[in-house]
Amino acid sequence: MFSDREEARYQRHISLPSFGLEGQLALRKASVLCIGAGGLGSPAALYLAAAGVGRIGLVDDDTVDFSNLQRQILHDEGQVGIAKTESARQRLLGLNSDIAVEIHQQRLEPHNAMELISHYDVVVDGSDNFPTRFLVADASWLQGKPLVAGAIHQFEGQLSVFDPRLPSPCYRCLLPQPPPPGTVPT
Repeated sequence: MFSDREEARYQRHISLPSFGLEGQLALRKASVLCIGAGGLGSPAALYLAAAGVGRIGLVDDDTVDFSNLQRQILHDEGQVGIAKTESARQRLLGLNSDIAVEIHQQRLEPHNAMELISHYDVVVDGSDNFPTRFLVADASWLQGKPLVAGAIHQFEGQLSVFDPRLPSPCYRCLLPQPPPPGTVPT
């Protein structure tokens, strides 16, 4: 089931009575699509890789900038100027070479959202704008995929989970319309 190396890596998970080998195997079989490899996507992707999620997809069309380094912990000075997805792939595989990392060096758009999301079990939204957040939420909900949505503004943050398989609200249930352009600080 697991190599000796993997058993040693995941020993703390495996020793949990309510998690065990079954839980670790479920993580290995799972796939997560992270939208954004920046301030929110960085820690999420690192923890997913460290925990042993078997396949992680990363969607981002940006490159690493020096100004990113104080908060985007996937990246380092040697990766300034390269694609965030490639920087993230290198870091995640360096952390856990037993996982698969798929990179999508592109912006999530209406023409590709349904296709990208369809290949993953769970979606983590770390995007930084409302059009993308609404697109991710709508596409995830329509495909019956759980969505973990995070957002930050200065010293405040929020995290929500929307799961269409449960009797729970959707993103639009809480925020029916995006705020008008220019009314929300970047």
